[in-house]
Amino acid sequence: MAGFDDQQWRGSALVTGACGGIGAAVARRLSADGWRLAVTDLDLERAQSLAASLAGEGHIALRCDVSDEASVAAVFHEIEAHFGKAEGLVTAAGVLRLGPGGQRTGIADMDVADFDEHMAVNSRGTFLCLRAWLRQWRDGARPHGGRAVTFASVAAQLGGYRSSASYIASKGAVMALTKAAAREIAPMGATVNAVAPGLIDAPMLRLSLAPGQEEAASAAIPLGRIGMPEDVAGAVAFLMSADAAYMTGGVLDVNGGYRMQ
Repeated sequence: MAGFDDQQWRGSALVTGACGGIGAAVARRLSADGWRLAVTDLDLERAQSLAASLAGEGHIALRCDVSDEASVAAVFHEIEAHFGKAEGLVTAAGVLRLGPGGQRTGIADMDVADFDEHMAVNSRGTFLCLRAWLRQWRDGARPHGGRAVTFASVAAQLGGYRSSASYIASKGAVMALTKAAAREIAPMGATVNAVAPGLIDAPMLRLSLAPGQEEAASAAIPLGRIGMPEDVAGAVAFLMSADAAYMTGGVLDVNGGYRMQ
């Protein structure tokens, strides 16, 4: 892409779910790479603490419920007031609910409310953030190509094990939405890709991993270990960089070889 300079290109970016285990690692990595970030969480104080700890200057913290249209709109309004328009977007906000004892709830036993919550946060939340981001591109071209990174999951690729069907379906929707968004924004020189984490040592994994199962889980991974949030952050940083200028509509696996094709 002509004129695409990695240092010049980095500007402002929104990271949703930034106070989660993976989201915080992503925020730390992107700030170290030179991005000015708007970090969001349902808990504003946690987001403020994270923003204050990041490398560089000019970061802001905002409360956001990604499942709520008005909340997402307010966040993008604040970003525009502080930064202008956001060149980058990382939709790390997500939820995983399990049944009693941390067990997967079967489809036959699943409540509609369970399904709806996963779709509202993981799928609709990604849609609302992508829509707001795409609208700002439609309303005025940026000087450099933009980057959006969404969060899929190895569970959606494999049908999951302990993850419920509602979570799996919500992440499958994210993968499809990523491709649709990538195709729509490509003429404007921006890219949209997804990362699909496998077993990552973060709070969400602890919900789905039974006590004492860590050793067995590690043994099932070709690289012999559960991943770290920083492993995912590195993949996100790549997709947000100039080096990924010719990648769009893709899903980057971060799973230690757990799902080899």
